[in-house]
Formats: sequence, structure tokens, C-alpha cells
Amino acid sequence: MSVFQKLVLASGSPRRIELLQQAGIEPDRALPAEVDETPLRAEHPRSLAKRLSKAKAEKAHESLKAEPDFAGAYVLAADTVVAVGRRILPKAELVDEASNCLQLLSGRSHRVYSGVCLISPEGKLRQRLVETRVRFKRIGREELESYLASGEWRGKAGGYAVQGLAGTFVVKLVGSYTNVVGLPLYETVGLLTAEGFKVHFNWLSGTRA
Repeated sequence: MSVFQKLVLASGSPRRIELLQQAGIEPDRALPAEVDETPLRAEHPRSLAKRLSKAKAEKAHESLKAEPDFAGAYVLAADTVVAVGRRILPKAELVDEASNCLQLLSGRSHRVYSGVCLISPEGKLRQRLVETRVRFKRIGREELESYLASGEWRGKAGGYAVQGLAGTFVVKLVGSYTNVVGLPLYETVGLLTAEGFKVHFNWLSGTRA
């Protein structure tokens, strides 16, 4: 990454960091922005993903104002929501939550929405919303119990991580796979490039491992 550009990721998610690294982008800092993620009454999943990604970006951007070293940094935030119809599934922290999510998703289709928000060094805010449709096979009792025992579901929207064992549940996926993992790369790179961030710097310099 050019020394003249800095990127702050308003998230502590290892998955999002790994996805950025996949695109040759190394965030200068991961700055988790804690916001209340409770959906508003009758809020649509699409609206929730956009609202939370914006709130996280703005909170991280505001906190950086007290740090001269990050003056003029790009701030990137994302939020991923899993939904069946208008029903928003939680980021499972308890085994019962994960079990309920997976039983609901078993044998049916659902949608994954990610809001991506970028604040440029000039303070310009840009957003994208990405939607992916996913269909799960019917999950058997033994499979469900084994997956719950793995612990992979913890902290994951909808109670699963598609890049792990739950990838075996996917019958069909229409749209962005990286969106389901947690950060749609095509749209994210598009936002960064449009605002002058040198996404391809490391590609050209050969600094990637």
C-alpha cells in the first residue's frame, strides 16, 4: 500500500481482513466500531444492512479525528444481514440461537445482504448494498448436531459460516460468494477505486506474499 494512503477497516472481523488481503489490500488498522445492531421496528433487512454499515463507518471516522496519524485515512465499514423473507436472523452467540437459525434455513432459500460504506479522506460518504440468494439442503439431525458442536456458528449472522463446514449445506448460490462470507469484494474494490484509493498498488509492486 502506498505510504500516502491509509485504510482503516471499521471491523475486527478476521474474515473481512482476509478478504481484503485476498484483493491485495492490507488495512493499516482494524478499528471495530461498536453500534447497537438491534433492528428498528418493521425495518427491512436491506435497510438494516445499509444503516449499520453507515453507522459503523461514521463512528470510526469520528474517533479517528483525535489521531493525527490517521488524518486523511479512508474508512471502510460493512455489515451483513441474513434474512428469510423480512425475518432478520441474529448473529448467533448461543447454541439455541444457532440451532433455531439452521432449522429455519434447512431445505429453503434465504438472502444475505451486505451494506458497504466508505468515507473518503475528503469526508465523502459512499454506500453499496449487495444481495445474494442462497439455498440450503435439508439438514439432517446428525449433521445439525455435529455442526453445532463445531462452534463455527458462533458470532455468525444466521448461525453459519459459508467458508467453513456449512459450505456443504449450500445447494445453490446466486450472486456474490464473498458477500456471504462478509465483504463483497467486487463492490468494495469498486468503491475504493472510484475514490482514488490505489487498490492495485501491491499488485504492481509485487509486495504480496
